[in-house]
Amino acid sequence: MNANLSKLEAQNVKTTQSTQPAILFDLDGTLVDTAYEHVRAWSAALQSARIVVPDWKIHRRIGMSGQSLLRQVLRETDAGKRKINLKALEKKHDTAFSASPRKIRLLPGAQELLDYLSGQGVSWAIATTGNKQQAQRLLKHLSLPKNAVVVTGDDVAQAKPSPDIFLAAAERLSVPMENCVVVGDSVWDMLAAGRRRALGVGFLAGGYSKEELEQSGAFRVYSDAADMLVHIEDLGIPGRKS
Repeated sequence: MNANLSKLEAQNVKTTQSTQPAILFDLDGTLVDTAYEHVRAWSAALQSARIVVPDWKIHRRIGMSGQSLLRQVLRETDAGKRKINLKALEKKHDTAFSASPRKIRLLPGAQELLDYLSGQGVSWAIATTGNKQQAQRLLKHLSLPKNAVVVTGDDVAQAKPSPDIFLAAAERLSVPMENCVVVGDSVWDMLAAGRRRALGVGFLAGGYSKEELEQSGAFRVYSDAADMLVHIEDLGIPGRKS
């Protein structure tokens, strides 16, 4: 009887113990203020091929893979009937983005949020659609631990809105995707999270509205990383002691 009771108590302990979620961060527009720099770079790349697309149409697709972005905007122009070298346009975007005269800045609270999560023992990773070269340039502005998990578009077959990038990041953390929180600034991040039953959290820092992010599946929407840190308990993570 006592042995059976001990087993039951042990089972109850196991079922009542809680585990904190792992956090998977997008990079551009989420941790670093680069969303509009990408718009300008894509605009320059397209104009080099005599393709004029309004900047707002480009912005609506920032966060997708370069190939997906180009295919969509080209379908809406006469250029869609021409044979366009998409890889060449991607390279021109990368060149224009790298040559941007504007100094890259962290978005408010980005470093503080990552440091706090690490201090709380919460696993986190960065998953970006950009290639490794772009990611390395941007990550220099963050102080990251040596074992930080970073997944780029070069690491997966399909970038966003496919969930592959976030799935790869979760696997590197050895955490099931459904136990992760995907944090991003675009509807494509929220779509990718929902496809793999992860919780989506949206940031307004990339230019999408609260309504758009919520309609795409965001559980919570914050202004930026600083705002998320203030409300970190919303995600089942202990907050700072006052």
